[in-house]
Amino acid sequence: MTTPHINAAKDAFAPICLLPGDPLRAEFIANSFLTDAKQVTNVRNMLGFTGTYKGVPVSVMGSGMGIPSCSIYATELIRFYGVKQLVRVGSCGAVQPDINLHDIILAQGASTDSGVNRQRFSGLDFAAIADFGLLRKVAEQAEQTNLKVRVGNVFSADLFYQDDRSRLELLRKYGILGVEMEAAGLYGVAAEHGVAALTVLTVSDHIARGEAMSSSERQIGFRDMVQLTLDALI
Repeated sequence: MTTPHINAAKDAFAPICLLPGDPLRAEFIANSFLTDAKQVTNVRNMLGFTGTYKGVPVSVMGSGMGIPSCSIYATELIRFYGVKQLVRVGSCGAVQPDINLHDIILAQGASTDSGVNRQRFSGLDFAAIADFGLLRKVAEQAEQTNLKVRVGNVFSADLFYQDDRSRLELLRKYGILGVEMEAAGLYGVAAEHGVAALTVLTVSDHIARGEAMSSSERQIGFRDMVQLTLDALI
């Protein structure tokens, strides 16, 4: 079976699939964390892999940048490949002053300026929220390993370059923890198809303070986040 964007065999994907935005990060996860990982798709160089983690089948696939791209891959994985649990593992920019680089955020909900969920929800406002079962597993795993995480609302932005400082103040006022570009769309797709989704984020930069991780720091922080997520799910 193939789709317009995935050229994998029908049974190529596991029920659990991690979704980093960058396909090279998908390759990194497959090579670093999975046993006997095999590449199963490569259309437009959006790489996907399936292997095992502690004996359990797990897939990982790049989802691209932004809600439209993530929504395409999530929809096809669900409809045509039977994926039941989709977990975005990505990065975000922090908003709140008490959040720092390297912190991990579990996106309990995702506000957005995108209109995609209104289109799905007959023009009404849809509350884009994570699956509680997945959220609880990752939160409990973090507690057991003494890894500090923040749980709350994030903002899924359509624009990466946004210079409106009043927008930042509004997000801070309403308790938004960080800004990213995919979670709200992923949660909408999951709700539409009755599957479970979660977003786990590493804080790679602080928007208000102008701080940012180096490339090597990003790699270390990303490892910690993926390790936490896999240990929680398996």
